[in-house]
Amino acid sequence: MRATQAFSGFSSDQRSFVSVPDEFFRELLPYIQDINELKVILYALWFFQQRGGIVRYIRAEDFQKNPSFMAGLVCGDASPQQALSAALMQAVERGVLLRGTVLKNDEEIELFFLNTPLGRSALKAIQAGNWRFTQNAAAPVEIGEEPPNIYRLYEAHIGPLTPLIAETLREAEETYPPEWIGEAVQIAVEKNARNWRYVEAILRRWKEEGKGERKTGADSQETLRKYSEQWRKPSRKSR
Repeated sequence: MRATQAFSGFSSDQRSFVSVPDEFFRELLPYIQDINELKVILYALWFFQQRGGIVRYIRAEDFQKNPSFMAGLVCGDASPQQALSAALMQAVERGVLLRGTVLKNDEEIELFFLNTPLGRSALKAIQAGNWRFTQNAAAPVEIGEEPPNIYRLYEAHIGPLTPLIAETLREAEETYPPEWIGEAVQIAVEKNARNWRYVEAILRRWKEEGKGERKTGADSQETLRKYSEQWRKPSRKSR
């Protein structure tokens, strides 16, 4: 039996924390009995949050590049690669991960997506043939068209995307005209409030009270106070 290695403790640096969806604890954790499946799901959640871009996927090779992860799999008579493959298929059957395949020189490349609206859209794009190969070994397949402008705006002016923020931006894109979003981001930048909650507060107020004509540099103190109050309210989705 392998000796238990003592853990030195968690860091106080919030930047090192990883978000785990609430559904994981309520709807998955009580029913997952296979330790390898649990490890694969948790590693995938961490991996997706390390990657950039909108459409994020993980491959078997991405697990295999981590020797510590592979050594920690419970293999029995199987090889670590076989144990990994079985755990991935269990996660797919459970509906946590989505599996898509593309062909390159008659070789099938497996891509695994998190089962979210963005992941389901990516799978549909693959099935529709809306993908292409890249020269990037870490992300050899690019899926869909160029990311919508709202994502580029966010990354350029506010910060890096996370899966949760990407979902929030997608909902905003369906709710507000694109020119409103661009102008609200511009206001946030001008006011040095580079936070999506601030942008969202502006958009909500325009929708509720009417946008009218923006007067650059002449926003009333009352309007700014309302924006600030909305910005500071807790938001379940936005950060």
